[in-house]
Amino acid sequence: MATVRGKIGVVGAGLMGAEIALVYALGGYDVLLHDRGESELTSALDRLAGIVDKGIARGFYKEAVKPVALARIATTTDLERFHDREMVTEAVFEDEREKGEIFRTLDRVCPPEALIASNTSSIAISALASYLSPERRPRFLGTHYFSPVSRMRLVEVIPQFDTAEDSVERAMAYCRDADKTPIRVKDVVGFAVNRVLHAFVIEAIKLVEEGVATPEDIDLACKLGLGHPIGPFELMDVTTSSLCLQVQEILHEAYGERFRPPALLKQRVQAGFLGRKAGRGWLKSAERKR
Repeated sequence: MATVRGKIGVVGAGLMGAEIALVYALGGYDVLLHDRGESELTSALDRLAGIVDKGIARGFYKEAVKPVALARIATTTDLERFHDREMVTEAVFEDEREKGEIFRTLDRVCPPEALIASNTSSIAISALASYLSPERRPRFLGTHYFSPVSRMRLVEVIPQFDTAEDSVERAMAYCRDADKTPIRVKDVVGFAVNRVLHAFVIEAIKLVEEGVATPEDIDLACKLGLGHPIGPFELMDVTTSSLCLQVQEILHEAYGERFRPPALLKQRVQAGFLGRKAGRGWLKSAERKR
């Protein structure tokens, strides 16, 4: 195996975290992936193997990539093992308190020079920085990846009040090593892309509420008329409608009526129409095969 570039840590082996681990492994890094239980970690590695297999089949990766990339990802349920990481990315559920407890531990465990980053999609980075010591805050920032991380090139890099300029530059360099394109974004709730995206998604749901068009036809219209690779309803089925609702509630609290979640979205989430993981969502493609 080729010499590794450095040591990266990822906290959270869910949809986003596991693929963040994968792109850094593909970029030549030694990656340590954390989650609460061994079953979550085993499931994550199985998913990543499937993603690489699909990438090989479609010509995105060479066959030789799979064993090397997967071998670079180690797993752990113990955050104490992050004592030697150069950068650690938090990618857990969008709950400030849960993230805060993780940051307190990472602050204590990680080397003083290590970068700590959050993949939050909507919580202000300055608010999360409050869980870290003043000495750590210059090396804390946001790095917001997009799903599926293995395919989407963009990363929003979000400095907070105390982030040092060299930390921003380091984070951008790490992103480029993972074959991503970073852009610098001001620390505001929702950052840049989610504010644009959810204004778009809310209007798409309203079109369904009003009977203007079906989810299938709106997705088709966005692909053929706007050149989008994926429609808003397929996107919600992949990332879950519950996460969509959660982000819109955060945006609504920050910006008011323009981001009020549609009633139809709330009803569907309450009824369990969450997307592919739940086996039912907006589109027939989300239904589980029986």
